[in-house]
Amino acid sequence: MTIGLGALAAALAAGAAICVQSQLSGVLGRRLGSLESAFVVHLTGLALASILIVVVRGGNLGAWRTVHWTAYTAGLVGVGIVAAVSYAVPRLGLATTLTLTIVAQLLLGALLDHFGWLGATLHPVTPTRALGIVVLLVGTWLIVR
Repeated sequence: MTIGLGALAAALAAGAAICVQSQLSGVLGRRLGSLESAFVVHLTGLALASILIVVVRGGNLGAWRTVHWTAYTAGLVGVGIVAAVSYAVPRLGLATTLTLTIVAQLLLGALLDHFGWLGATLHPVTPTRALGIVVLLVGTWLIVR
């Protein structure tokens, strides 16, 4: 599998953005509460997305009927993510919270890829990937303990 530089840069930028968003959500969560933080984060995100959709004149939004209904639960999951991070960051710290969320993402991601669940493209867990998962778990233990 070849990795495009654009996709690599986008993934790294997303990781950095998750770090910044998690810290800011933690600040909101500490001051407002976890659910309130999720509300503010999603409300401001809705405002920005709305402006961007207007700028691109709707983009491909007209194809919304072609998407299976289950994909629309992503927003519901997003509220849970932001609320959980808003709760965890002030209590565990940013590094521990991100470590635990990243390990959960990578473990579930490996399962989704391996079995093709939720429409994921098949990428089997090879012995090399399995070794990487073990190393990840050891690293997580070293960070969190």
